[in-house]
Amino acid sequence: MSAMSPAVPTPAAWTLPSRGRVGMYCLIAAEAAIFTIFVIAYIFYIGKSLSGPTPQQVLEVPIFYTVCLLSSSIVIHFAEKALHGGQLGSFKLLWFLTFALGATFLVGTALEWRHLIGEGLTISTNLFGTTYYSLVGLHALHVTVGLIGFVIVLICALMSKVTQEHAERIGVFSLYWHFVDAVWVVVFTVVYIIGR
Repeated sequence: MSAMSPAVPTPAAWTLPSRGRVGMYCLIAAEAAIFTIFVIAYIFYIGKSLSGPTPQQVLEVPIFYTVCLLSSSIVIHFAEKALHGGQLGSFKLLWFLTFALGATFLVGTALEWRHLIGEGLTISTNLFGTTYYSLVGLHALHVTVGLIGFVIVLICALMSKVTQEHAERIGVFSLYWHFVDAVWVVVFTVVYIIGR
């Protein structure tokens, strides 16, 4: 009886990664570097304002709006899965819900700014105002860009221009949205927990 040699698995053929994903990862790396600079500036200038108002006097923690934004990451994940599975109706509904959650967060940011301006805090009031509006404003700009992307995809989906074949592109876009949500976790921690 001859001993059988164990079967050696053949290595899987290597393929190039998706150009879209590589491009998005490069964009995310560049944007992460920019956010890092703004976060470090905010941390450096905490408590160095010579005049008020201070964070303790005017900042309210935006729990509801934060939950909306972070929930949108979960919803976009399921929207992407629905498109991969060819469930176009579910995709459209989940895509719109993700947009609505992001838009609610942006409305919350606008309401917060309105409150802060009413309290006398503008971008030129003091160091806190300058660094706060710069950091939170940079994040709000990224949310706005994402919401524009959601609207474009939603219009295309409603015109039946988005199909299961576009799932990879939707996945690339969802990476951007996950990045925006992850950045908010850092901004929220720095501004509303450490800096308060």
